[in-house]
Amino acid sequence: MLLGCIGDDFTGSSDLGNTLAKQGMRVTQYCGVPDAPAAPEVEAGVVALKSRTIPPAEAVGQSLAALDWLRAQGCRQFLLKYCSTFDSTPEGNIGPVAEALATALGASRVIVCPAFPAAGRTLFQGHLFVGDRLLSESGMRDHPLTPMTDSDIRRWLARQTSAGVGHVPLATVLDGPTAIRAALDAEAGAGRPLVVVDAVRDADLLAIGAAADGLPLVTGGSGVALGLPENFRRRGLLAGAARGWTATPGRAAILSGSCSLATRGQVERHRAAHPALEIDADAVMAGRTTAADVAGWLLAQRDDLPLAYSSADPERVRAAQARHGRDASAAAIEALFAETARRLVAGGVRRLVTAGGETSGAVVEGLGLAALEIGPEIDPGVPAVRAGELALALKSGNFGRPSFFAEAARVLGTGA
Repeated sequence: MLLGCIGDDFTGSSDLGNTLAKQGMRVTQYCGVPDAPAAPEVEAGVVALKSRTIPPAEAVGQSLAALDWLRAQGCRQFLLKYCSTFDSTPEGNIGPVAEALATALGASRVIVCPAFPAAGRTLFQGHLFVGDRLLSESGMRDHPLTPMTDSDIRRWLARQTSAGVGHVPLATVLDGPTAIRAALDAEAGAGRPLVVVDAVRDADLLAIGAAADGLPLVTGGSGVALGLPENFRRRGLLAGAARGWTATPGRAAILSGSCSLATRGQVERHRAAHPALEIDADAVMAGRTTAADVAGWLLAQRDDLPLAYSSADPERVRAAQARHGRDASAAAIEALFAETARRLVAGGVRRLVTAGGETSGAVVEGLGLAALEIGPEIDPGVPAVRAGELALALKSGNFGRPSFFAEAARVLGTGA
């Protein structure tokens, strides 16, 4: 294995796997830290954790365990993957995990770059934009678990870590890899090892990737991985042949737990043409709605694309959290989706589409999936993935076109 990756959720990990596979690497996504060695043909391993919103100390412990396994596979470079909207609280978990990994690897200069221009995430003067809006003015300001109220990634990261935070501006990035590397060296020399690097185009990410050649640790969204495979290819280390993808026919179902603006629009689009069941948090907490109810309803639909969703506007989510507690209500919904997924697969569903990082993680863990094969891209940042006879689309809440749900089911069923 050449590149060892640690993702803080399952959707972001498949997003990263998609980027690396498109750049010619043989990629496997692991669901949690494996207990056995990787297959010899794997060039990039992505260990997907569910660590984005757990206590920082737990996130650090899980990430270091993933690092230990990846080091044992012989990896030459490591990548910490987090969301392109830098989803985190003022306490973490991005800063504490990055700092712990850097210490373990002896990394004195660490790139921090969540930019993903293909999905509208750009970084300029240290500020993260979503489309033409600052992150703090986007829908992410109302996220129920990680509300992003500051678009200055330098300032937000500095609140999470005791390590110094530096910056490489876009003007330097435009001067190319040599200039970027010199700027990283200068920031490290000034006691700022965590360096936020601007990027507004894929070309910027390719230059950053070239500048990262030989660095022990890189952190960012999936976009920062665009330029990393070329460093290995230049040394003749990539096999160059990707595995094929076989379509998965059979029943489909859609589970949506994300409350992002994009997903809520996708839910509205889909429910206008297909059966849809809304899952009410109060009913779940009271035991009036169970996984057996949800799975039974989905399996009873004659339509081939039924949807069950708990996606709601931020005010309703906050009200439910106030009544039941944030952690308790989130855990109950995740447990419901996990058990629903188990019942759906037992009932013959072979194509499963999920929306939301926490929801997708709960489903993958609930199904006990150990590893995922990366398949064709459905939308930027979202590939089809496979585990045996089951094909899945694990979508981050903010990603995808309005018609994503139907398109994902189609790609899972046709492979194109």
